[in-house]
Amino acid sequence: MPPAKTKNLSRTRAPQNRALPKSATWELHTSTNGTGFLQVPAFNAFPWLTHGFSTSKGGVSTLNGSKLLNLGFTEWDARENVQKNRRLFQAALNANELVLVSLKQFHSDVVCDFSSAPHEPCSADASITDTPDLLLGVQTADCVPILLLDPKKRAVAAVHAGWRGTLQRIVEKTIGRMKMEFKSDPVDLLAAIGPAIGGCCYEVGTEVAAAFHSQFADAPEWFDELRTGDEPNPLQWLNQFPPGHQPPPKNVRLDLRKANRAQLLAAGLSRQNIFVSDLCTACRPDLLFSYRKQGSESGRMMSVMGIRAEK
Repeated sequence: MPPAKTKNLSRTRAPQNRALPKSATWELHTSTNGTGFLQVPAFNAFPWLTHGFSTSKGGVSTLNGSKLLNLGFTEWDARENVQKNRRLFQAALNANELVLVSLKQFHSDVVCDFSSAPHEPCSADASITDTPDLLLGVQTADCVPILLLDPKKRAVAAVHAGWRGTLQRIVEKTIGRMKMEFKSDPVDLLAAIGPAIGGCCYEVGTEVAAAFHSQFADAPEWFDELRTGDEPNPLQWLNQFPPGHQPPPKNVRLDLRKANRAQLLAAGLSRQNIFVSDLCTACRPDLLFSYRKQGSESGRMMSVMGIRAEK
């Protein structure tokens, strides 16, 4: 089912977002059922592959007078709405025949390997398969969705990377599982890093910065200003704060997409095989869901990847 409309997003940039290396032109599609989704053209070169990153556009969920494509089971939305939205999303991708395999995500480094559709959702934050007719999916509303493709082994993966998963190197561990299970060579892999909250908007505490600094040599490149909270306060004497009573350090901004791109490179992927969306979820409430921006009324997007069975 070809999309009715296509929009080139190569010039769409989040305001004040520190630039990531652009590796591809992403495309925004609107299907005939009104569902909006993003794709990487390089992935569409494989006719046996289906993939997509959902947006908030389309759907049957109603919030504040707007119709939305919420794909996660939230308190404000009815379960039947979410299930219908998921069917609409699959139909937009022409993937009705594939079985959607979602996860019980809990910000971990757990990776599930599926050879068939599970009876119950697996508690994990990444999944891999080389089995046709399974559509792997991860849900996000600020965290980083990453889709991995091995075109030689015909294997795929879907990864959910928040700051905890990124700190635990979940995308590197997912690639390790693909190497172990499918004999994948990282140099053959393609990766798409989808829309997520950008370094322009994602504030974290200095304890998070300290944790990254202790684990990654290039962590300073991922923060607008790497402060761990241990630095002395040079203005303490001017502010007349006694020792031990300094005001708490300010938050810092973390670019999770940069961090995960660095991990993909460290795992052995080629730079030209990494495709990064520069859409910030917090900057684009017109197109994307953001928990940081919308709070409990935020919906959930879904990023999916699957292998079609050969006819």
